[in-house]
Amino acid sequence: MFCACQVVDSTQSPPNVAVCPVCAGMPGVLPVINRLAVEYGIRVGLALECEISPASIFARKNYFYPDLPKGYQISQYEYPLACKGRLAIQVNGEERIVRIRRAHLEEDTGKLTHVRQDGDSYSLVDLNRAGVPLLEIVSEPDMHTVEEVRAYAHGLRSLLRYLKVNSGDMEKGVIRFEANVSVRPQGSDELNTRVEIKNLNSFRSLERSISYEIQRQVSVVRGGGIIRQETLGWDDARGVTVSQRGKEEAHDYRYFPEPDLPPLVVEKEWVKRVWADLPELPQAKLRRFTFQYGLSAYDADLLVAEPEVAEYFDQAVEAGSGIAPKTIANWITGELFGLANQHNAAIDRVSPRALVELLRSVAQGEINQITAKAVLAEMFASGKGSAEIIRERGLSQLSDSVQIAALIAKVLAENPNEVASFRAGKESVSTWLFGQVMRAARGQANPQVVRAELEKQLKA
Repeated sequence: MFCACQVVDSTQSPPNVAVCPVCAGMPGVLPVINRLAVEYGIRVGLALECEISPASIFARKNYFYPDLPKGYQISQYEYPLACKGRLAIQVNGEERIVRIRRAHLEEDTGKLTHVRQDGDSYSLVDLNRAGVPLLEIVSEPDMHTVEEVRAYAHGLRSLLRYLKVNSGDMEKGVIRFEANVSVRPQGSDELNTRVEIKNLNSFRSLERSISYEIQRQVSVVRGGGIIRQETLGWDDARGVTVSQRGKEEAHDYRYFPEPDLPPLVVEKEWVKRVWADLPELPQAKLRRFTFQYGLSAYDADLLVAEPEVAEYFDQAVEAGSGIAPKTIANWITGELFGLANQHNAAIDRVSPRALVELLRSVAQGEINQITAKAVLAEMFASGKGSAEIIRERGLSQLSDSVQIAALIAKVLAENPNEVASFRAGKESVSTWLFGQVMRAARGQANPQVVRAELEKQLKA
């Protein structure tokens, strides 16, 4: 945030390889603000409908932990980069609004690794992460259920990924949630004392820790106890919150303006340029997919959740003139998602244009749905196009009514008991006979032609 050190993946890189005198907190060094980090912050602020401050001020937040080299963190306090925003979320088909109090820039701390070995215990410090730019987004207390928290967390992650300011890889700690939880008696407007659960790096941990903490606080209050304001950690193995320290207030940090940095001035023209460069955001895509393409809210939500999938769908619809967007969506969220999970790969192993070519073969009657699924699986595994696979394997659909009639007559002759059952009134047996005909045709017969001819011969 304030030096030229490379941002490295702290889960993969050796410790302390991306460290310089500035982020190591050496005496006499001077910080310099990272312009791109500020621009990323503006992008997020605008996407959250925040007011962008024309001037914000960095401050020193003083506390003393081994992973904080300077003994203070450069952050923003009274005058943040952005404030007074909102994020719309969907919960049980209804839109809710979560107000955003502020979004401010700061630098990250280092990472401690606690070691117990041969009866001895000590901690190791990795400063690769020290000084990495952070944007802290603080919401108002507008979430009242775990479902709302889940929707907010997923919505925020999706937004950051669409803006391309964050990879969204929670396992690597690039997004961390810190949940403030408090309860109040039903009918009361006054919240009890809150606690903060720190460094939750998965949606599962976020949901489990909040659920546990709500129940714990309700039990304490009902039992006549008092909730202490403190910072908690989450023990995922035991499924409980654990006390880490008493919660500091602002005066405990002894904030004061960072003397080595001037006020951060953001000109209106800069904000306009950033605004003009914003991509189509998830909520806008949801509305477009439902109104323009007629998708259900469920299907649209599946497609919009990941920006790469939404882009894939848009490209497929553009290339798939004459094919219903709903059909394309069904194949993406059904067959393609299944193959991607099976192969642990991205869906674009089959390009949008290649998928559309396959669906066009189905629409034109060259192959049927069953064959198309098998062809798509081979496309995903081999990288070949659908036309090549259909040609090599001789998979073209059998639609000749004379050939199909002969095939059905043969199947009926081989299954006289089932035919007798049908004529005795057990009409459901026709489904079984249809399956036998399709099996005899190796799944390549036109299902519509087969059904019509089978019905005709059974009633003859």
